[in-house]
Amino acid sequence: MAIEIPDPELTAKRHEIVDRHMTHENAHEFDHAIDAFHHPRYEIVATGEVWDGVDGVNALLVENKTGFSDFKFHPTKWHHAEDAIIVEGNFTGTHDGSWRGLPPTGRKVDFELIIVFKFEDDRMVCERTYFNIGTALQQLGVQRDPNKLAGKVELIAAHPVTVGIALARSLLGRRRGGPGAAAG
Repeated sequence: MAIEIPDPELTAKRHEIVDRHMTHENAHEFDHAIDAFHHPRYEIVATGEVWDGVDGVNALLVENKTGFSDFKFHPTKWHHAEDAIIVEGNFTGTHDGSWRGLPPTGRKVDFELIIVFKFEDDRMVCERTYFNIGTALQQLGVQRDPNKLAGKVELIAAHPVTVGIALARSLLGRRRGGPGAAAG
């Protein structure tokens, strides 16, 4: 399959639209940020949420500002694709208000985020975000790192049946020469 090289003029126009959108979002000027869309739509892959239309996208942005009054997205790399602009960067903010039912922890977050801005010609139609929700929750202090002892203990305490079944399957597999069995 041949890869389409994006038209430089179209790419420049899309880049300007995304830059304007992010500038207004970082300034918490949500009406202007939303105006950059032909049809406003956010897809949050980490949670499976879709925020569609002006009211939906505005509700998401207001919720983020309520939880992190100083939130910003700091772009570090831009990539231009046939039907999208992909921006890598970091989301930062201080959790100083209620967010998703979590009372303010006062903690700062700084986690990596990739945003895919989908386009139809020169019209931005979707912002799709990819990030590790576990990293954000760890930085807020409500989830432990599952690779550390405290995280493993918390995982076992919270999910004893699931962990017990997985452990039993692992041990049975080793005895039968199945997955996880030592090579001999």
